[in-house]
Amino acid sequence: MNKELQNKSPIYEALEKYKKMRVVPFDVPGHKRGQGNKELTDFLGEKCLTVDVNSMKPLDNLCHPVSVIKEAESLAADAFGAKHAFFMVNGTSSAVQAMVMAACKRGDKIIMPRNVHRSAINALVVCGAVPVYVNPGVNKELGIPLGMSIHDVKKAIDENPDAKAILINNPTYYGICSPLKAITELAHEHKMLVLVDEAHGTHFYFNEDLPASGMSVGADMAAVSMHKTGGSLTQSSFLLINNELSKGYIRQIINLTQTTSASYLLMSSLDISRKNLALNGQEIFANVVKMAEYARKEINKIGGLYAFGRELINGDTVYDFDTTKLSIHTRDIGLAGIEVYDILRDDYGIQIEFGDIGNILAIISVGDKPLAIERLISSLSEIKRLYCKDKAGMFDHEYINPSVAMTPQEAFYTDKKSVLMKDSEGSICSEFVMCYPPGIPILAPGERITKEILDYIAYAKEKGCFLTGTQDINIEYINIVI
Repeated sequence: MNKELQNKSPIYEALEKYKKMRVVPFDVPGHKRGQGNKELTDFLGEKCLTVDVNSMKPLDNLCHPVSVIKEAESLAADAFGAKHAFFMVNGTSSAVQAMVMAACKRGDKIIMPRNVHRSAINALVVCGAVPVYVNPGVNKELGIPLGMSIHDVKKAIDENPDAKAILINNPTYYGICSPLKAITELAHEHKMLVLVDEAHGTHFYFNEDLPASGMSVGADMAAVSMHKTGGSLTQSSFLLINNELSKGYIRQIINLTQTTSASYLLMSSLDISRKNLALNGQEIFANVVKMAEYARKEINKIGGLYAFGRELINGDTVYDFDTTKLSIHTRDIGLAGIEVYDILRDDYGIQIEFGDIGNILAIISVGDKPLAIERLISSLSEIKRLYCKDKAGMFDHEYINPSVAMTPQEAFYTDKKSVLMKDSEGSICSEFVMCYPPGIPILAPGERITKEILDYIAYAKEKGCFLTGTQDINIEYINIVI
């Protein structure tokens, strides 16, 4: 990384220059720098609305960058150690989908862990690629999916030598990392592309004490959620490419689905946040790790709550662990994670990232302060004291191995009918069912519906998980293949 160059923010600088030109707008957006919508301007601020502008010659165009956006992309690539970086304003979901659609066409196989984000399976629905699922390891005590075993990946490659690519989570929502370097080298030996979903791994690029990043081990593409842990605005991300991939072709794939009206608020936030991390990331994330490790230590003193960490590392399905992830097992105090999630928000004014059946996750990142960490710790201690009960009868696992009967595209677009969830056992699912967050499907199109899965869905609903994915907004009916 060239730190001297990283001090620049081309998009931000171009916007500041444009503001000073006092141009009279006869283009979109129609609010005309905030003048046409006083309530919105009062809410977001005049400074924000004056830079909510359209693509034009002085500001470049995201679909075909030739000036300031092109320079900003070059700086981002330098910061992340990539061949090229694309600014993404449709979220990391669109970056994941672009990776899959760039690597695979209809009928091509792609190896991936089943605990992928829904965006990866959505990409299969759109492009018609065929998933070869590698079931992740499972920690039965915590009830969480882990990473992929190198043995299981090798088996999938040996059985599917014609697969075009392999997709790897780095890390999972819980902070678990697969053996990224070994899988990458193995895939490349078999002429397969390596795609890395780093929605929760932005910080890996800016602190040498954190797990390896996709670009550092030679992966071909990586989708990076700058907004999650890097400080940019929600929905802004990077797609990184490496090796001999065609920048022009990848941009064509991105432009199939990405907006032609890219937000300069999102792009400038990426530009400024990249500069901040490039110049200060080592120190920032050293402090983040320090806060997370302190919280982990104090929470584990409470008793009954288990904030897990690097002790889970086994050199394979937990090859490494992201210590900035404050994942906490709650089942031993008799509460589902989603119940603790709700209590923290409703009674203590604390919003954490998610709660599932047995765990909660608090994201610790660039904007956190020690006082907020202390408030979280003391609130969890009080919740344990006030709400602790016998854990008998609680669900004891999160991940259920799927039975795949059809490709996602075939199942999603085939003839289907809607039946009561309770009457669907044995049928093939034609849509998604998932708790959000994290957005990892319990059921995906093409998978067999089992009693175990139905029991899990019913328990998740009972405990208050926010279920999504079905046409039926009440999640009482489900579409099945006829």
